Amino acid sequence: MGEELITCLDVWFTYPGGVRALKGLTCSVSEGEVTVLLGPNGAGKTTLLLVMAGLLEPERGRVLFKGKDVRELGPEVRKHIGVVFQDPDDQLFCPTVFDDVAFALRQLGLPEAEVEARVIEVARELGIERLLNRPPFRLSYGEKRKVALATALVYEPEVLLLDEPIASLSPKYVAFVKELLLGGREQGKTFVVATQDVDFALEIADYAYVLVDGRVEGEGEPYDVFSNPELLERAELRAPRQLLIERAP
Repeated sequence: MGEELITCLDVWFTYPGGVRALKGLTCSVSEGEVTVLLGPNGAGKTTLLLVMAGLLEPERGRVLFKGKDVRELGPEVRKHIGVVFQDPDDQLFCPTVFDDVAFALRQLGLPEAEVEARVIEVARELGIERLLNRPPFRLSYGEKRKVALATALVYEPEVLLLDEPIASLSPKYVAFVKELLLGGREQGKTFVVATQDVDFALEIADYAYVLVDGRVEGEGEPYDVFSNPELLERAELRAPRQLLIERAP
């Protein structure tokens, strides 16, 4: 296990209107690992990602990045922690795909020649070069998801947070995301993935947290988590198919 990059300590968060999404939640993310957040709708997975990224401020508790409070880091934390939202339309707002992918680099004040080189490089890696001059609203859903990924990958954050990255997508795209995560991990990159897909989680995760009603209901290595039927029932999850096959008589 590598250095702890993100640490959440007794974090509470309530949305306007009184919906309490996180209730004293404690967890951590280690360098060079894929950490998975599991749980039913409304468990707090998305809220936790936004709190980790510094996009939401907890009412109580602390979020640390490399031991420093995210609130004290301010906008600086954006250089270190990237987020890919579940709905790509929440991430894409520029006239062209190129401008969307370039946006963060331009905000960082990089020379335009370097911006162009890095945009083209990440577009090539994700297979979206042909889309760079297209307006985002003319893309397919899968293409939008790849472009949203590119907007975060292009500035090489130390931690990438992904919210339901394979929801409603084709097997080909799921394989693409799996390869991206596992290949990135081999290079020492760090990911946090919120998902309800237990089969995908078992394939990619080094460590898993199970969230129920804004709290950590269970945690551990994936095989241990998925071998706990009572925990799975409380979290409205099933055992992964691979585990069932391995245990079949």
